[in-house]
Amino acid sequence: MAASADQFTRRRLRSSYISVVISISLVLLVLGIFGLLLVNAGTIATHVRENFSFTILLNDDAPEASVRQFQKSLELKPYVKSTEYISKEEAAAQLRESIEEDFVEFLGYNPLLNAIEIHLRANYANEEQLAYLESEFTQMDIVREVVYDKSLIQLVNKNIERIGLFLLAGCILLTLIAVGLINSSIRLSIYSRRFLIKTMQLVGATKSFIRKPFIWRSFRHGLYGALIAIALMVILLYYADQQIPYLFLMELQNVQWLIILFAGVLVMGIFISMSCTFFALKKYLKLKTDQLYF
Repeated sequence: MAASADQFTRRRLRSSYISVVISISLVLLVLGIFGLLLVNAGTIATHVRENFSFTILLNDDAPEASVRQFQKSLELKPYVKSTEYISKEEAAAQLRESIEEDFVEFLGYNPLLNAIEIHLRANYANEEQLAYLESEFTQMDIVREVVYDKSLIQLVNKNIERIGLFLLAGCILLTLIAVGLINSSIRLSIYSRRFLIKTMQLVGATKSFIRKPFIWRSFRHGLYGALIAIALMVILLYYADQQIPYLFLMELQNVQWLIILFAGVLVMGIFISMSCTFFALKKYLKLKTDQLYF
């Protein structure tokens, strides 16, 4: 009977430990995914802004040498990421393919202009900088007009700011939820061993002696839970990249920030687990024997 009771107790303790580790890993997984979105928000914002095109339409009588020199000077500017010269013939071919109609033959001439398409660096893709560049370029003799979608760049920048604030608020909220859920799981685990803690006190064990195995076990639980969460994050990231390749998830990852995020999940898992265990033990170490039944 005693042996079967011991086996039953061990199974209950083992299941309790497993449930704590699973709880920690799942909470850290959700928090880590949100952190991954927050880390990549800057990269995604940069990617979106640098895909925004700023087109300079050139006069028909602009000398080719002047145009090429102007393009090279643009490429040396700190605010320019890349440039592309598009001749009026290339523009006509692209438009013909898009509308599936030969408008040049219908009109009898090509109304389009030679152009230089510019992709700005992310820091310069804003309304003020674009307005300044527009006024600067339109004063040049070879430039006919500057074309870009003003409403689109305003919308992009506003949405990027909103998404960044939303992700930051979400991470803070999830951190508080993570602490609460992990704390509840650990308190329930320690609650099931409250009689053992009081028995150890009654036979003369010091508080530090009682705390030591619990703190060490909480360290392992936090470590295992964090490692499981990191492994699941890597698997989900890889799976999402394989199933939805056009999202370029793996290309967006900054290895340095990814390592920092994983280290943060690891440290957070261990710290929350150990601190929650410490404060839960503090409570039960102060309880009197008759209070253990409530």
